[in-house]
Amino acid sequence: MKTGIANKKIEKIIALVEKEGVLAENLIQELTELRELALKETDPLLAKVTRLTFEYLKENEAYDVQALWEEDEEGGEFPLEIDDKENLLNLLNLMLNSDHKINREEIKDYRTALKEELY
Repeated sequence: MKTGIANKKIEKIIALVEKEGVLAENLIQELTELRELALKETDPLLAKVTRLTFEYLKENEAYDVQALWEEDEEGGEFPLEIDDKENLLNLLNLMLNSDHKINREEIKDYRTALKEELY
């Protein structure tokens, strides 16, 4: 994200997830506040992926979204095995540097996977 306030919020959420996992008591509230910051920054991708993330957490009480894929030597893709906590931490770290082109592409992958799971 662009502002220091938003990045501090992400860092706070990262610390919360590292300590308490994806079912942390205040996680959904923190993500809701982060979405408001993304809206203020006029970043529709981050606003959307943040909303989809807290909706997914509410609905599933997990973060087992399949958004990360590896490519084998033959060019075939297969899902990357990752636990819920690491999966959410990966997304949050991508959001810290969301202006980076590759990070934005991976955030879009999360958005697509979340939309497919939720709708």
